[in-house]
Amino acid sequence: MVMVLESDAELRRRAWNAAASVVDPEIPVLTIADLGVLRDVVLAGDHVEVAITPTYSGCPAMNMIALEIEVALERAGFHRPKIRTVLSPAWTTDWMSEEGREKLRAYGIAPPQASSSRRALFGEQVVACPQCGSEQTELLSEFGSTSCKALWRCKACREPFDYFKCH
Repeated sequence: MVMVLESDAELRRRAWNAAASVVDPEIPVLTIADLGVLRDVVLAGDHVEVAITPTYSGCPAMNMIALEIEVALERAGFHRPKIRTVLSPAWTTDWMSEEGREKLRAYGIAPPQASSSRRALFGEQVVACPQCGSEQTELLSEFGSTSCKALWRCKACREPFDYFKCH
């Protein structure tokens, strides 16, 4: 029997892939990699440490995400992984992947707009309906189904939808 040892790069890639496979418990079509919550994976000897950044401080999903990362790493052969929460720099929707934004849209949630298109300059925000694509939409409530979403309605198709708020 010949044992082939993995290089540090291969081990790190395997650990990253295991952690990156964890889905957001509030939006299960997104992985933590899609969200940009997964920040780093560091190997130190036979230990692995994963750094994550919450979408906002106090996010109730972070404890579950940390637990799921530990389970995924254990299943991948990494024993007693350490999960570290990093608060600075603060998470931003700019860290979301394009694939993640498309997954949100397909799931019926309007993805966050790029930071350059935020309403900061004129106070107007245009959010396209994820159902029909119309920009004839209106904000119903700053508070949606979770803290990171707002409730909108399309004036064209009349469907309500969540909008993933920009941070």
